[in-house]
Amino acid sequence: MGKTYWAVVRGAPAEDEGRIEAPLAKRSPDRGWWMAVDPAGLPSVTEWRVKARAQGLSWIEFTPLTGRTHQIRAHAAHIGLPLLGDPIYGSEPVGGAVLHLHARAVIVPMRESQPPVSAEAPLPPHMAATFSAMGWSG
Repeated sequence: MGKTYWAVVRGAPAEDEGRIEAPLAKRSPDRGWWMAVDPAGLPSVTEWRVKARAQGLSWIEFTPLTGRTHQIRAHAAHIGLPLLGDPIYGSEPVGGAVLHLHARAVIVPMRESQPPVSAEAPLPPHMAATFSAMGWSG
């Protein structure tokens, strides 16, 4: 199964694309969904590609190759690019921007003799507004 996510992050990477290989583990036994990069964690791999940069923000396409909880959010923060609107893995204040992470597309392989099924979702309104304000077209 292939998944593609679009996100707006704070900052701009020096490179145009990359691969994050950083194992993830639960940060707290009481909050199982809260993850952290940890050498003792489960293998986690995310590929990324910059689609645009402007005004201290970047639009990045993320492709997770593994399926860990909050993988994209934790990996983006790990490389110094927290998602816009992320109060858990970033430093967004309460009442700040809405999380800018969008499940853009999914591809589901079918039988060998059939093509995969694919679906693409439009941007949510808050991200469409950010894209428009930044002069980006999704």
